[in-house]
Amino acid sequence: MSITLHNKEFEISIPSVKIQSRVQQIADAMNNELAGKDVMFIGILNGSFMFASDVFRRMKFDCRITFLKLASYEGTSSSGHVKQLIGLNDNLKGKTIVILEDIIDTGITMESIIKQLMGFDPAEIKVATFLFKPSAFKKEFKIDYIGFDIPNDFIVGYGLDYDGLGRNYEDIYSIVKSKKEFANMKNILLFGAPGAGKGTQSKKIIEKFNLVHLSTGDILRSEIQFNSNLGKLANQYISKGELVPDELVIQMIGNRIEMYGECGGFVIDGFPRTIPQAEALEKMMKDKNMSINVMLALKVPDEILRQRLEVRSVTEGRKDDTPDIINNRIRIYNEKTAKVANFYQKQGRFAEISGVQTIEDIFKQICDIIENS
Repeated sequence: MSITLHNKEFEISIPSVKIQSRVQQIADAMNNELAGKDVMFIGILNGSFMFASDVFRRMKFDCRITFLKLASYEGTSSSGHVKQLIGLNDNLKGKTIVILEDIIDTGITMESIIKQLMGFDPAEIKVATFLFKPSAFKKEFKIDYIGFDIPNDFIVGYGLDYDGLGRNYEDIYSIVKSKKEFANMKNILLFGAPGAGKGTQSKKIIEKFNLVHLSTGDILRSEIQFNSNLGKLANQYISKGELVPDELVIQMIGNRIEMYGECGGFVIDGFPRTIPQAEALEKMMKDKNMSINVMLALKVPDEILRQRLEVRSVTEGRKDDTPDIINNRIRIYNEKTAKVANFYQKQGRFAEISGVQTIEDIFKQICDIIENS
């Protein structure tokens, strides 16, 4: 189904059934984490009114809600300027503030909101956004609850508008791209053992080529955070340093690819980890008239991987990066996951890059490969 607003065509990218399912997961997480606190929800008008309403009515503890209105959008792009239209008069001292936003892209607006609210002397501030554009994000603040990561496209529906129209639709719609844009779609697999630098390079790739990042690790942590059924099952394996079973990973990845629909392409890291997963991914992509352009493998010696992961366990507070689990992950990678490279080598869609270089040198080689794939 498509709609036309101001002579621009939009098509469904996230149906209402998925919206309500994700809102319920966010609400469940909030009920688990915020019960017993003095909570004030703050909805950011106009766009968040549907999200704020759906979240607030699912709260199982006593709490309050108020609204703040700012303006930052003009047409189909962010103006980059924030202007406060309506201020807050509520007493927020000592309260847990939960900001409810419809979408965060650059983060300019949200950063301004957080700074203003800090002046009310709250106990803490948490941020919840229904939609997040990681490739557009320019700030450093933490986002505690995220509904969906989306590509850097213009969207409407579920409270979001295009010059005043489109807020009333229950589904999320994205602006229709031309066939020429789809013809240039690139889908990249970023391969390497834990600690090889996939996360760092994937961020640079999606920014340069305007792709959507799909990280198995991020998806798994998100499902676990929201305590979904898939997340509960996956956590049983992750806590032991074991690979999540194929059927769970495939279901999670398939759901995300389906959610985004047609976009400029994907950077997938942390997947596939086994030959059956690689075969399943190929079938999934083929069914969607898509294909993998190239697998990029970052090669790093085991000892350096251990050093990097031990540092990460301290700097990022990653409880799953204990020495025993680190060694188990590297062992599993060497025994099973590395074999996936042969699957793509036989198809002529594989390139290996040394991960023991500067970040920029690695990225330059990656760009050369992608541009010629």
